[in-house]
Amino acid sequence: MIAPDADPRSMHERMLAGDPYIADDPRIAEDAAVAHDLMDAYNATSARQGPLRRELLETLLGSVGEGTEIRPPLYVDYGTHLRLGARCFANFGLVALDVAAITIGDDVQIGPHVQLLTPTHPVEPGPRREKWEAAAPITIGDNVWLGGGVIVLPGVTIGDDTVVGAGSVVTRDLPAGVVAVGNPARVVTRLDGTAS
Repeated sequence: MIAPDADPRSMHERMLAGDPYIADDPRIAEDAAVAHDLMDAYNATSARQGPLRRELLETLLGSVGEGTEIRPPLYVDYGTHLRLGARCFANFGLVALDVAAITIGDDVQIGPHVQLLTPTHPVEPGPRREKWEAAAPITIGDNVWLGGGVIVLPGVTIGDDTVVGAGSVVTRDLPAGVVAVGNPARVVTRLDGTAS
């Protein structure tokens, strides 16, 4: 682990680069506080407040495409590192821990209580006790369907047109055009009709 004084970059710069950082840095804490205020305001809206919801999403997130809907509650770390394409739908309870970038393509369907988790923590007890963290980005291609309760771990890419069954835990990249299920998620069918 890099000692805090051995790297001239700020903790915020380290976090954005995907390098180890300490999360209680004042700049990081302020960014999270701003995001949580916006998240709380978004989660307090009703379905009848469509324009306000959209305005809050556009302020909170890095980008949100036309026709995209996220049903509250939505939970993020920073929001600004989460980008969603056009015509996406996320059902209730999306958790998008966007310490690193989370990029979601167009026409993606996300079931209830899906978790997109970019943070990583050291396995060694010392650095973990010292509050070191890191993160790895998540990328979800176009026309992906994540069933309810899916968990996507740090550093994973899911290819276009792939379906991930409810309750699956995606621990490694999935190719385009497959159905994957289980913990860890494994390909069970190719959508071109061939067996895996």
